Order: sequence, then structure tokens, then C-alpha cells
Amino acid sequence: MKNLLTSLALYVLVVSLAFGQNAFDEAMKSQLSAMKEVDGPEKGIAVKNAFLRIAEANDSEWLPLYYAALVDIETAFRFDVDKDATLDQAIETIQQASQLSPDNSELTALHGYALMGKLSIDPASRGQNLSPQVMQLFNQAISQNRENPRAVLLMAQMEQGVAQFFGSGPEKACGMARLSLELFEKEKEIVNKDFIFPTWGEDSAHALISACQ
Repeated sequence: MKNLLTSLALYVLVVSLAFGQNAFDEAMKSQLSAMKEVDGPEKGIAVKNAFLRIAEANDSEWLPLYYAALVDIETAFRFDVDKDATLDQAIETIQQASQLSPDNSELTALHGYALMGKLSIDPASRGQNLSPQVMQLFNQAISQNRENPRAVLLMAQMEQGVAQFFGSGPEKACGMARLSLELFEKEKEIVNKDFIFPTWGEDSAHALISACQ
């Protein structure tokens, strides 16, 4: 009888964990779809808050916090909002996620992306301070995972911005953009329709490469 009760308890635990994981995955996929429909800051806030609610219900998962921060970053780049405040919120969320998943290349790259957004607000006055920080974060993200196409793409975009600012050639940026595209192709080999880990960025890589022609 004791063995039977133990087996039943284990079965219930496994089923509960599976159900919880399935609910998490479905909630994440729903909001990832909603991200594609963001056409203004209000929708961005709604999607971000939904990711934050998922994070509260799954306090060991870093991905909801990652996407909440990404929504803030994209909102700051795309829409008329208080860009500094929005990007500061993103950085705070990234730091929370990094406590759950230290040395995570995706989170490190996203932190650099947020700082790159702050740099873009006023490159002339912020470049000396923020440019080295952004470069350091992208280099760190690449060293943490050399197969991460987003880390390489973001570094390419940063190199492109530096080249434009100083009037130098785009060769380094273009080379890194081509490398990122190779990594995106590799990533496709392990991605399926249910994949909830970051896969964004390929369109930006193609756009950067087109500018290199």
C-alpha cells in the first residue's frame, strides 16, 4: 500500500508539473503573438504587463521578464514616449531576469540593446560614456554564446552607428551582419513552431546587409 501511495503521489506531481509547464508555454505563445500586433505605446504597455503577470506566476522563469523588457525597448525605439524612462524600466527588468539566469547571453545582449537606445537619444553628448558600455555588453554576450545571432547583429548595428557618426567605412558592421545571418540560419535548424525562446532579429540583419550593397 505504501508503494502504491508513493507511486500515485509521484504521478500526481508529474502531471501537475506538466500541466503547469503547458499553461506557461501557452501563456507565453499568446503574448508573443500579441507582440506582433503592437502598433502604439498603449498596446505595448498591455503586452508588457501581461508578460510581467506571467513572470509573477512563474517566479523562476527568466523569459517573461526578457520579453517584458524587449517590449519596452521596442516601444522606446518606435513610438513617442519618454524614451529614457521606458529604457530605464527595461534595464531594471533585465537585471531582475539576470538574477534568475546569470551569464545569459540573451539577457546581456538585451541590456546592451537598451543602453544603445539611450545612446541613440543624444549620441553627441552620451557617446563618450555609453558607447564603451554598449560595446562591452555586446562583446560579453558574444563571449557567453558565440552562436547567439542577436548578440552579433546588435554589435553590427552598433558598429554601423559608430561608422556613420565618425564617417568611416561600414566594412566591419557589414561583416558582422553577414555572420549574424549565418547564425540565424543555424538557429532555424533547432526552432519549431512552439519555440518560445528568442528568435527575433533576422529581418534587421537583412536590412543592414542591404545597406551594405
